[in-house]
Amino acid sequence: MNVALPALIVFLVLLPGFIFRIRFKRVERTSLDFSPFGRIAAGAVMSAAVAHVAWLTLSYLLFGQRFDPLVLMQLLSSAPASQIEAARAVADDFDWIAAYFVTLLFASFVVPMLLRVAITRYRLDRAASPLRAMLRFHEAPWYYLLTGADFGEDDAPDFVIVAAIVEVGKEAVLYTGVLDNFYFDSEGQLDRLVLQNVARRALANDKDAGGVVDDASRFYQVDGDSFVLRYSEMITLNVQYVHLG
Repeated sequence: MNVALPALIVFLVLLPGFIFRIRFKRVERTSLDFSPFGRIAAGAVMSAAVAHVAWLTLSYLLFGQRFDPLVLMQLLSSAPASQIEAARAVADDFDWIAAYFVTLLFASFVVPMLLRVAITRYRLDRAASPLRAMLRFHEAPWYYLLTGADFGEDDAPDFVIVAAIVEVGKEAVLYTGVLDNFYFDSEGQLDRLVLQNVARRALANDKDAGGVVDDASRFYQVDGDSFVLRYSEMITLNVQYVHLG
């Protein structure tokens, strides 16, 4: 017990930091995170420290509850007598301690989501933002490319048009349409694009003997509400940001 209890306490103290880190990050991979453990641990420890300082401050201001560091040190001690004494102190304030950790874990789950919404809404993570070093989601490059998130709020594109060359029956075919959504595989690679108002043409029809053929004769509409393009089948991909105003 004298070994397991300190490990359990450390886990419980740091858990809000790990939850915050997982919920706050915008990543394009769903497989196991292979980031260096030191970077993961450092970010989680810093997040947990900030969360505990904030929650202890609120506990004191709202309910007059004070944190006794001696109790925590006794819980982390390997001496059974110290652990027993600290356990009694915890039992005396169990209702407050339980409410403290339950609300802190809930906040660690919700607050990062609200922060992400605010960062995205006010574009605080765009390339030109002075806060980009702290707030940019560096593990989501496709998100910035395909959404136009790097534009300022006044310059944000109204929609995004993509054009991709796909080989169909040993013939290069250009598909173009309005980007509706995009998805990733478990490794964070772009998996597929969902387009609307899609048109296609064979690249061989770009020119005729007399010169360039007009777009109306080169393109024809693809019937359907949503058209799915798999990234693995694309030869090239072009992204165009369209501003109506």
